[in-house]
Amino acid sequence: MTAPDSEKIRAAVRGRYGQVAQGGSCCSIPNCCGGATPGAPSPTQIGQALGYSPEDLAAAPEGANLGLGCGNPQAIAQLRPGETVLDLGSGGGFDCFLAARQVGPQGRVIGVDMTPEMLTLARANAAQAGAANVEFRLGEIEHLPLADRSVDVIISNCVINLAADKRPVYAEALRVLKPGGRLAISDVVALAPLPPDLAQDLALWASCAAGAMLITDLEQLLVELGYVEVQVEPEPGSREMIAQWAPGRGIENYLASGRIQARRPLE
Repeated sequence: MTAPDSEKIRAAVRGRYGQVAQGGSCCSIPNCCGGATPGAPSPTQIGQALGYSPEDLAAAPEGANLGLGCGNPQAIAQLRPGETVLDLGSGGGFDCFLAARQVGPQGRVIGVDMTPEMLTLARANAAQAGAANVEFRLGEIEHLPLADRSVDVIISNCVINLAADKRPVYAEALRVLKPGGRLAISDVVALAPLPPDLAQDLALWASCAAGAMLITDLEQLLVELGYVEVQVEPEPGSREMIAQWAPGRGIENYLASGRIQARRPLE
């Protein structure tokens, strides 16, 4: 698969998500979650379809749920009170605020995002919610602004595919995980190689589609980097959602939402 230049991908991603942050939700942006068209789903409808409960959707500050996900990392993270959680590509902070409820006041949640507009939005949402155990940092997921062995759990929702090269992302994740720490990632995985017209489409890269790795390649990468208990499982019910990202182009034949789980070994 030949991808566009990594700097072009980064610029397209930053521009798209800056626009989303200023527009209030993905569904206000053309070609985003099927948005800006008659009958397009709202962020609440998208959240329900991804498996978030009505209580989850009601608990986060207004404006935190931007309708950007492809799954529910909360469902696989099994967060415990007192844990430190890192959210890669935290956006408006939706998953951070839900994680903060689970880890409690003795826990800590850190969101990292490379888009300044998203950081501004997330910090405003945190102030609105009075979320004292949540903070947001500007940074790229390939170069995390965190110390070695500093977090118990890493969550992410449809963000890692936005990186042109996944190896440094997962290597950085391993670096900041404590021994025994775990990944709980919702992201898009490839069931088969994308045709060139889809693989080279910058709009599909910026919408977390074209960058998907084959499941076997992703599993191999995680093992090579040193993760254990690696599991990458496609969500069979995600076909309709994926199809909405590029209507009529058949990407649902190649991609699926997936659950990505792994651990850093105990040392």
